[in-house]
Amino acid sequence: MDVKKIGEFIAKNRKLKGLTQEQLGERLGVSNKTISRWENGNYMPDLSLLKPLSEELGITLNELLSGEKIEKENIEKITEKSLINTIDYTKKKISDEHKKISIGLMIIGITISFSAFTIFDVESSWGSIYSILGILIFIIGLYRELKIKKLWKKILISIITFTGILAVFYATDYIGVVEYKRPPIYRYATKTENIITYYNLFYNVYRINPNTKNEYYIIDTKKEYNSETVPRFPFNKERSGIDSIIKYQNKYIGNNSNIGNLIEKLPLSEYSYVFQIDSENLGLIINYNTTDWYNNENLYIQKSLVYNTVSIFSLIENVEYIKYNFSGNSYKVTRREVEEKYPNYSKIVENKKINKEEFTNCVEQKMNDNDFIEKVYKEII
Repeated sequence: MDVKKIGEFIAKNRKLKGLTQEQLGERLGVSNKTISRWENGNYMPDLSLLKPLSEELGITLNELLSGEKIEKENIEKITEKSLINTIDYTKKKISDEHKKISIGLMIIGITISFSAFTIFDVESSWGSIYSILGILIFIIGLYRELKIKKLWKKILISIITFTGILAVFYATDYIGVVEYKRPPIYRYATKTENIITYYNLFYNVYRINPNTKNEYYIIDTKKEYNSETVPRFPFNKERSGIDSIIKYQNKYIGNNSNIGNLIEKLPLSEYSYVFQIDSENLGLIINYNTTDWYNNENLYIQKSLVYNTVSIFSLIENVEYIKYNFSGNSYKVTRREVEEKYPNYSKIVENKKINKEEFTNCVEQKMNDNDFIEKVYKEII
């Protein structure tokens, strides 16, 4: 079907009828711009308008579809050709509409999926629901466009594509959990107690000390813990745990930068402080700009002082004493007291080297034992 030829034929017969594009459009219920598109060969008239258009132009439907006047002796031949062209045009138009719908579904699906990650907060499960819905809509559009005759192949390709896209989203979500320390978007349940547990198909995430300055996450890829057995630490483990502070291990107290960085990583650094080094007596004096009773829920201050003390003596080899000054109170502790009275201290430091496993067992994991803290605190602080 020669659309350009038909358009020129429409324009010619419109002018012969003395009609403007606007007048013809009014009679057919379309705009003058639509008439212009027909005459320029950009579009064909809608099938429902072919008969009214031919009547308005005073030509036969056969002539309209042929784009020329037809002599009587050629009517049969031209009619057959016009019929074939019309059928082909109709098929193409249906195919184009089908494709538009399919592509539209795919675009809508992609938009919904990616919007779900930005619209909804990570604490909301709606993000995962809408992203999966978006993938399904995308797959429906893809399924409609697959030019495969065998139904089982179309279904198989659709399932594989859905699984592949979902796997990419799951992997991206996992990277976000690891890199940005946030809850997983794809989770099937959330349990809130003293800690918050997020259940994913492939791993669990434990949010320790939620909504506090010491909040941190444990990503359990082996699913070896539950909310009762997951290791807890009253401080931010990623900031203050042995894996983070061991890099400040040093033989000498005199390195101001190293000591400052270590204190900054330890609990109580959230309060403003200054420190001094007593080079003559090998001591460390830390002045905290707070009282020792403020924010002491669940023995937080006692736990901090015990942890800081053992950490500093373990990591800085020649420190002989530490003095903690608060508004109104001061506490002084010596290396000898810690070495003699802190349980299993000899296991923590072996041959002047930190045993990370023993530090974790004998120090970090003891910080939630209030009875242990009260007993040790009285003996060494």
